[in-house]
Amino acid sequence: MIAKAGVVFASFFLLLATWGGEAAGQNRPEGELTIAFDASIAPTFLDPAETSGLSTPFVFLYALHDALIKPLPGNNMGPCLAESWKESPDGLVYEFKLREGLRFHNGDPFTAEDVKFSFARYRGVSAKILHERVKAVEIVDPQRVRFVLSSPWPDFLVFYATPATGAAWIVPKKYIEKVGEDGFGRHPVGLGPFRFVRMSPGTELVLEANEQYWRKKPSIKRVVIKGVPDRTTRLAMLKTGEADLGYLMVGLEAASIKADPKLRLLHVIPTASWWVEFPEQWKPKSPWADRRVRLAATLAIDKQGINEAERLGYSRLTGSIIPSIMEFALRIEPYPYDPARAKRLLAEAGYPNGFDAGDVTPLPPFTSMGEALSNNLAAVGIRTRVRSMERATYMEAWRTKKLQGLILTVTAAQGNAASRIEAFVISSSTYAYGGYPDIDDLFRTQAQERDRKRREALLHQIQRLMHERVMHAPIFEPATLHGVGPRVEEPAIGLNPVLFFAAPYEDIRLKKP
Repeated sequence: MIAKAGVVFASFFLLLATWGGEAAGQNRPEGELTIAFDASIAPTFLDPAETSGLSTPFVFLYALHDALIKPLPGNNMGPCLAESWKESPDGLVYEFKLREGLRFHNGDPFTAEDVKFSFARYRGVSAKILHERVKAVEIVDPQRVRFVLSSPWPDFLVFYATPATGAAWIVPKKYIEKVGEDGFGRHPVGLGPFRFVRMSPGTELVLEANEQYWRKKPSIKRVVIKGVPDRTTRLAMLKTGEADLGYLMVGLEAASIKADPKLRLLHVIPTASWWVEFPEQWKPKSPWADRRVRLAATLAIDKQGINEAERLGYSRLTGSIIPSIMEFALRIEPYPYDPARAKRLLAEAGYPNGFDAGDVTPLPPFTSMGEALSNNLAAVGIRTRVRSMERATYMEAWRTKKLQGLILTVTAAQGNAASRIEAFVISSSTYAYGGYPDIDDLFRTQAQERDRKRREALLHQIQRLMHERVMHAPIFEPATLHGVGPRVEEPAIGLNPVLFFAAPYEDIRLKKP
């Protein structure tokens, strides 16, 4: 009897082991997802230290890396590598409790040393203000790090711990010290849901699931992101099944997806805005130095016409470069479409026959939007030529103040009104070619103000001045349109509406075969 019972129990446990093995196999990541991205893929997009004031790099950072805090479904400041954080009563100290037991893709443990190292290494947008205002980064213990400010700064978390910057996205200290910056550039290592496999600069990035990711094991084994600037090609890839997601499908291509019963067209309006930048307004001899000329250009833009042609009418028209859903944003109605008044203003400014304004450079690959803008301006006498560039080259040329003429741009970078003003408006901004002393003074004052109502009043005053002086020509808060192929069950688009792309990656699911 005892021997027979032993056989029965052995058989039972063997059956359990078989069931367990099958269940484990079912839970393992499977399949491959291909994303047709709307621009060439630059190696800098994979490095948190290089983040621009634009949102493009976060498409890649959400896959490869992780941050102390980042937007997650249902939470714009979701605890990630930091389980919790606290601010001292005087506003001078922020302490982060780090998640324990995490390892980088190469096996190195994640500690407070990596947080301190990543902050010191950060050189992207707003790096200057962050490094000036943080007096010290102190390691309390391996899982606790403290940021000490030189003076109270109400927006520390906005600038540090949201995708307004990449400063809180963590890279491995030991690995970078071992392989050097060039080695990290060739083979980046992170803490994200997918690990780096290989990259063909410009054209393709291949990633593989990180099954130890703390939040959720990815269900997809491999993600391939292809740089495809031409949207007709992205559309063809969706229709043939070569791509599962096609990013930023606008105009005729978006309409084609909407009409195809095998595909889905999804849209989300993130914290984004499109506008025309006037970099030559700070040159006294330029026509753009005259407010009347800038206002004429603004009145010449058929914003709703561009919205209908580019975004199927889904976007929100605006009179501000600061998205209306951002904290401290002042809702400003757009200047109307009025080409007749635009011509009168040009005549008053001394340009009755218009003038040659040089290049208009749209953010790649939005050439059709640049052409629409150029046609609108030509109708009132402002003659331009549409210039095409690679996106990484465009961003670098703007940051280094080499773009002239007109710049047609967009950003979905997060934060609040202050972070947007810091990046694009004040004299020391990363992307501003000049500024106004009174706006700079107001910005410095609000940065120290801890009373919310007084601070909001100061930021609203800055936004009114921006509008009255026509520092920019806002167009709309864009609806970002994406094509989804038939193999995708959950594209993760719009799980958090502040993100314009599919994220988090670990939430993307393919349909079962």
